[in-house]
Amino acid sequence: MQYPVNEIFETVQGEGHFTGYPVIFIRLQGCDVGCSWCDTKQTWTVDPEMQVSQQTVNKACDDKPHWANFTAQEFITMIQKNGFVAKHIVISGGEPCQYDLVELTSELEQAGYFCQIETSGTSEVRATDSTWVTVSPKIQMKGQLPVLQSALRRANEIKHVIAMEKHIEELDALIADIDTSDKIMCLQPISQQKRATDLAIKLCIERNWKLSVQMHKYIFID
Repeated sequence: MQYPVNEIFETVQGEGHFTGYPVIFIRLQGCDVGCSWCDTKQTWTVDPEMQVSQQTVNKACDDKPHWANFTAQEFITMIQKNGFVAKHIVISGGEPCQYDLVELTSELEQAGYFCQIETSGTSEVRATDSTWVTVSPKIQMKGQLPVLQSALRRANEIKHVIAMEKHIEELDALIADIDTSDKIMCLQPISQQKRATDLAIKLCIERNWKLSVQMHKYIFID
């Protein structure tokens, strides 16, 4: 199977449970969710005219909407060729779960990597059982795609972006029938807004949840 890739680069994880860990980002092209605040809108469309060589996407892409096809083995070859030392791979997007990731996560694990998927929860999660799944629920976005209960149940981590009280109410409605006792629950204030940050801190303390701050936006890294 081939996967359309927007960029591959090594950095540290900037948000969520694994904040600060060295990671290799594989950002897949294609997304139908349509988040208004999305900071990777270049990944939304898989335009045949924007297909490029694998070498072109072998770095942070500076918001270019290009993409190149990779098989799982080609990912591994490219990562090793780059000399990347991180063993934690983040498969993001776009919406990575638009694709069947079983083959990709399986082969990466066999090569000695730990896999994490970052998904909106609007597509079925198809990956190995040992893949860490971070669901950041995207509710009532432009694409009008529902957040799937199956994705929330599969999640190891639920990381919800909030700006105001109604966003926590929406999350509560989503997880009403989900057992979250075995999940990492994170609240992430939107776009470094003080009001959102204060609200997230308050709710994390009240609920004994984890605060996720987008560290990469404060220290200016990809």
